Amino acid sequence: MTEVNLPVLIQQMLQPGFYSHAVTEPIQLIQTHISYVLLTGDYAYKLKKPVNFGFLDFSTLEKRKHFCQEELRLNQRGAAELYLEVLPVTMVEEQYHLGGAGKAVEYALKMRQFPQELLFTTLFEQGKLNETHLAKLGQVVAEYHAKSATNDYIRSFGEVPQVRAAIDENYQQTEKYIGGPQTQKQFQETKQYTDNFFLERPELFASRVENNYIRECHGDLHLRNIALWHDKITLFDCIEFNEPFRFVDVMYDVAFTVMDLEARHSPDLANAFLNTYVEQTGDWEGLQVLPLYLSRQAYVRAKVTSFLLDDPSVPATAKAEATQTAAEYYQQACEYTKPKAGKLILMSGVSGSGKSTTAKYLARQLQAIQIRSDAVRKHLGGISLRERGGDDLYTPEMTQKTYARLLDLGIMLAKQGFNVILDAKYDKQQLRQEAIAQADKHQLPLQIIYCTAPLEVVQERLAKRTGDIADATVDLLTSQLQQAEAFTVAEKPYVQIWDTTQPPQTQLK
Repeated sequence: MTEVNLPVLIQQMLQPGFYSHAVTEPIQLIQTHISYVLLTGDYAYKLKKPVNFGFLDFSTLEKRKHFCQEELRLNQRGAAELYLEVLPVTMVEEQYHLGGAGKAVEYALKMRQFPQELLFTTLFEQGKLNETHLAKLGQVVAEYHAKSATNDYIRSFGEVPQVRAAIDENYQQTEKYIGGPQTQKQFQETKQYTDNFFLERPELFASRVENNYIRECHGDLHLRNIALWHDKITLFDCIEFNEPFRFVDVMYDVAFTVMDLEARHSPDLANAFLNTYVEQTGDWEGLQVLPLYLSRQAYVRAKVTSFLLDDPSVPATAKAEATQTAAEYYQQACEYTKPKAGKLILMSGVSGSGKSTTAKYLARQLQAIQIRSDAVRKHLGGISLRERGGDDLYTPEMTQKTYARLLDLGIMLAKQGFNVILDAKYDKQQLRQEAIAQADKHQLPLQIIYCTAPLEVVQERLAKRTGDIADATVDLLTSQLQQAEAFTVAEKPYVQIWDTTQPPQTQLK
């Protein structure tokens, strides 16, 4: 949009003299299909466009005021330092003013501006976003969800008719793009998958409601809405304009980040985020709804990108780019609906043998869900992952419960197409044989990765271990070695031995 085509207010806001504070010239304007954002240096000002897309209605001044205030309120949760105040825009003799005593003709949300280089999108493009950032993000999002509100009204949005309405609306609003960025085949396949999912799995949605996983979430948690501000991960620009987009399953938020990273061809970073999040929350069951929401999030990005094609102010070159981007998102949304064959991998070996490091490596290679027995045990015991477990956490009964839960989760997820790594000692024949029997029963491929390292290496690793959720110490090593049971003849075909002193890529077969 050229400056001439811009509303007069925005043209004036691009002038340095409009502001009572110093600005960095030139003032930058960022536009989306729903807002104008003016970057002035220390502060950013966001104004809502007077549009009505059905799922979002900013068509009146009163509504724009309300949603500016909601945006300020809701973003206190993840980015309180960034969101400052809502200011009225007044007018005196053809000149607009921020604040002022006159009658408000518009509203602007004032925010603290941060360097665009701190956005996760920019860090990604510069090759600076790594697994450590994404693992930390998994923790931050888990904490954000733990503090997010829920009540009977919010939970009602997790019922099938509500969830379905929002997804079906996407299909209705994109039918006109079939033959453009969307294809008839992809449209039908994607819609068929979601129709079947709602029809066949009502009990899954009921359990999500019952277990308080429908919360007041962020609703738009892709990389452009995450920043590393003052070395702290900040979640900003949450959905304020639509309750069904905000009162959602926590996995809806998780899916947005995973989808965005996978759209950027970084499944390893997506895997680091996803595994950290589910380990922190213990919500491995939630992965059952993840494919539905992954498809939905890719589809909604396709939809909003397609909307640019209808905007007369968007230049032809930008429309050509939008067509290509939307087509890729429609394709990605369809890919998530394709059936996948899952498999089960059991780690085996004493503490310090390199199981978790190997499991993490394999998880990134195979986009697998890594479930650590230490995390399962602590969730079952009702203690924080960082808390050291007492003797009651390590009784034979608790160990039995931990392995039973591990295997239940592994079978459940592998049946639904996930690769699953059960990261535990699996040092007893009975535990391994139960897993083999269950995998056989459900016709799932199973592999056992037995990790080994020289005794002095294992001792050194355990002595140096800090900041991990595992409680095992070097003094337990002797008893573990004595109690470990050798692989039987029947088990050996499943076993692959990994020397964890060697680079993992040399072991991968």
